[in-house]
Amino acid sequence: TVIEQQKKEDPNSILIDAGDYSMGTLFQTVNGSEALELRIMGFMGHEISTFGNHEFDFRSGGLSKSLFAAKRSKDKIPKLVASNFIFPNLQDGSQKAKGIADLKNAFQELDIQPLTIIEKNGLKIGFIGLMGKEADEDAPMSGVEFQNIVEAAKPLVQKLKEQKVDLIIALSHSGTFADKSKSEDEILAKEVGDIDVIISGHTHTTLNQPILHGQTLIASSGSYGRNLGKLVIEPAANNRWQLKEYKIIPINDQIKENVLVNQKIVQYKQLVQSEYLKQFGLQFDEVIAYSPFDFVEYSKLGRQLKEEPIGNLIGDSYIESVRYFEHDSSKPITAAVVPVGMIRDSIVKGQLTTPMVYKISPLGIGPDEVAGYPIVDLYLTGKELWAVAEVDASVSPIMPDAQLYLAGLSYTINQNRMIFNRVTDLVLVDKSGNKTEIDNNKLYRVVSGLYSAQMLPVVRKKSMGLLSIEPKDKDGNIITDFEKQIIYTDSAKTKELKEWFAIAHYLQSFPKVNGVAQISDLYQSTNNRKNVENSLNLVSMLKQSNGIGISIYSIIVLILLGVVFGVTRLKRRK
Repeated sequence: TVIEQQKKEDPNSILIDAGDYSMGTLFQTVNGSEALELRIMGFMGHEISTFGNHEFDFRSGGLSKSLFAAKRSKDKIPKLVASNFIFPNLQDGSQKAKGIADLKNAFQELDIQPLTIIEKNGLKIGFIGLMGKEADEDAPMSGVEFQNIVEAAKPLVQKLKEQKVDLIIALSHSGTFADKSKSEDEILAKEVGDIDVIISGHTHTTLNQPILHGQTLIASSGSYGRNLGKLVIEPAANNRWQLKEYKIIPINDQIKENVLVNQKIVQYKQLVQSEYLKQFGLQFDEVIAYSPFDFVEYSKLGRQLKEEPIGNLIGDSYIESVRYFEHDSSKPITAAVVPVGMIRDSIVKGQLTTPMVYKISPLGIGPDEVAGYPIVDLYLTGKELWAVAEVDASVSPIMPDAQLYLAGLSYTINQNRMIFNRVTDLVLVDKSGNKTEIDNNKLYRVVSGLYSAQMLPVVRKKSMGLLSIEPKDKDGNIITDFEKQIIYTDSAKTKELKEWFAIAHYLQSFPKVNGVAQISDLYQSTNNRKNVENSLNLVSMLKQSNGIGISIYSIIVLILLGVVFGVTRLKRRK
């Protein structure tokens, strides 16, 4: 509706996107067979886009399938541009190699090039599409590599200049940060000054005013289709452009729906029902549960280091759903790990339908090529459980997406203590609330999403070796293939237990009120699972110091002793 209004005001406007057009809703579940996102974007008038890290949530093979599906549909889709892709030449016959080869073929079939030119109202507009370093790191299963965005952009921008384009736009899935040294799109603007406009994605930033570096404008309208950004530029000196108008237009339920788009959505719902939801025994608009209270607003989730009931609910759902489908009391589950970055929506008071539950944990795909990350199990020593809690305590203030919600544990964090030595208490807590001390040498069974589990070994690198987490199997062997740890809902091990379905199953298990499962009051508030304090009390400062803390404290003591010894000798000389 808003797009139509803007097009009427200026028929020569161009609708563009900076990637991550996939993922987040139930419609992504038929991405490989139907490519609904690309098709609806084309229907709405998007003319060009690029790829983001979430396009790789279904891996290279999944992305190639969606591109071929989009072409098969014969529907109009946006032109796609990808400027810094590097396709590794794998010849090992693996699934990864096949996925890369298929994606390369899809690029050829859809004529996806490193640069493209669109003519509009007599103007030649040159486009490049980039994916940045952090976005690359957020797509560990992509199978492809990405050239540095500055190195990739420089020769392509020069080519566009040689082709006498009037305007150069970079669709950059790299983002902006408060820390200018990490703000990739600002670095791009400074290093490649001939780019006129950078449409910045990835960091979900809403820029109320564009950022200007030299004569390069950086614009960003946020995420999830919550806003439509309007950027109007006019000719300036030296054949460059300058800002004339910039506006962030909110998209909300006060805007009248577009009838034709709504008809498309009804058709798409039927496809999702028959191709995806049917196997889970759920209906698209089915009411899963009722929440008598609001959880934290999603936009505020993870901003502070603290316990969150939504994290508790998800962690508990993993544990209880695994217990239910395994029917095996001989394999007790100690804890569940839920990173805040994997939570994509919250819960508001009222009915929760299937799409609303799916939206809480919609990411990824399993080896079964069915949408949704599966849950896996792994074993950690008691010492490693301390390390997991320490990641939450020490890393998440630096990297907010690293904040963890840990079901089955209760711990205390003192933020005044040294980094990697901030957890002062950690105990196991069972379903009945009984607490047990941790044995540092014992193996404990932990459940988590596949992607989250794959990220645990990275802790050693990110902490420069100060923390170490090595997930193991039940026999204590270090896991090299996490896909072998997947939990299934059937004895034949053909149906993976998906993260989102574990949540749905757990919600349905609550006692019914008026025929609908009602979320327990247990989740209306926190439950002392994560206690954060800022104490300078000596006992709290020194309590349960780990090897890192003891080493540093020892160095401090030695330095102080050295100072005292030196002062004493100096006094004696006098």
